[in-house]
Amino acid sequence: MAKRLALTSRSQYLAVYKSGKAAADKLLVIKALPNNLDVLRVGLSVTKDIGKATVRNRVRRLLKENVRLMLIRPGWDIVLIARRPVVCVTYHEISRSMTKLLNRLDLMVIDAENGSSKIN
Repeated sequence: MAKRLALTSRSQYLAVYKSGKAAADKLLVIKALPNNLDVLRVGLSVTKDIGKATVRNRVRRLLKENVRLMLIRPGWDIVLIARRPVVCVTYHEISRSMTKLLNRLDLMVIDAENGSSKIN
């Protein structure tokens, strides 16, 4: 995730937490807020409840890689919040969870479940 594509300040995170729309399942919570820019900015929240530093870093790497490979609409600030069960699952389960939640928020460029484009 390039530096310019990351949420970097506390105020950016708080704006998304306060005013963003949310979708959640047992692994992740995704909060999203339009940013009126032409870029997608992503922030990650992986707390100490998840585990020690090596575990948290692994979860961050998996989340970043999923974001990198997914076709997400630009113009949004997104915060990905990991829940404790994310430690015990594979990369593919995280990918399925993230795809489902992004589709629920209507943030995917291509609907992965139907294979159809959401942009006309």
